[in-house]
Amino acid sequence: MSRQLKTLTEEQLARFDVEGYLIVKGLFTEEDLQSIEQTFEEISHTTVPGLFEPELSGAVDDPLKRYPRVMHPHRFNETAKKYMLHKPVLNVLADLYGEEALAAQSMFYFKPPGSRGQALHQDNFYLQVEPGNCIAAWTAVDTATEENGGLLVVPKTGDYALSCPDTADSNESFTTHYVKPPKNEKAIPALMDKGDVLFFNGNLIHGSYRNKTKDQFRRAFICHYANSSATHINNHYRPLFRAAGSEVDLEANPDGGPCGLEFDMAYPH
Repeated sequence: MSRQLKTLTEEQLARFDVEGYLIVKGLFTEEDLQSIEQTFEEISHTTVPGLFEPELSGAVDDPLKRYPRVMHPHRFNETAKKYMLHKPVLNVLADLYGEEALAAQSMFYFKPPGSRGQALHQDNFYLQVEPGNCIAAWTAVDTATEENGGLLVVPKTGDYALSCPDTADSNESFTTHYVKPPKNEKAIPALMDKGDVLFFNGNLIHGSYRNKTKDQFRRAFICHYANSSATHINNHYRPLFRAAGSEVDLEANPDGGPCGLEFDMAYPH
């Protein structure tokens, strides 16, 4: 007997199971998106040691030095925490998991013009959610295109085993790890309108293009979640949070995982 779904259709659920990802529209209002934009515009002019350290003093040789990613903004900003626990997103996650989702991480990408992309990788290599898997909710704060550095996904790799990464091309990727897609599969663009949310599981191979535009940011609010039946996660993502905001402290998985301690297990986005 099929379970009672909160938001998704059976067809959407089946698509996620087969493809490893799903784009859902209408989960954020225009007011929500304006609140997110305003919050991170304000954050962009500040420094948060260890989590957001932009170069604010003048000209830079890399646009990502002025606009690096914001890591774990929910740890210092209530608006970020509010939208990490956004009920419409959590309802989709409950449908995908078949149980409650626990929030593990938040991030914000400015992706300024000219900035490098990110080599193909798998999220649960870093989050190490066990048993189960992490799921990302990737919200487009700007329209995401091939030109401005939109996301790349490799369909049908949601059940592909976690791979020890190779070294990425530093001319195109600001992160160092690269996972080669399996034979006969290739990365395709996940084109998204402003406000769309892309959900994908932790084994899906994905990355992003360089932002080739001269005047467009490609902002995104990205959160990662674990299934409530999980017992372990990498220490970088503790504590987790339930929908009402209470903390959940899963057991810590050690750094290194199956590939050894030479790999930095902090999430590389």
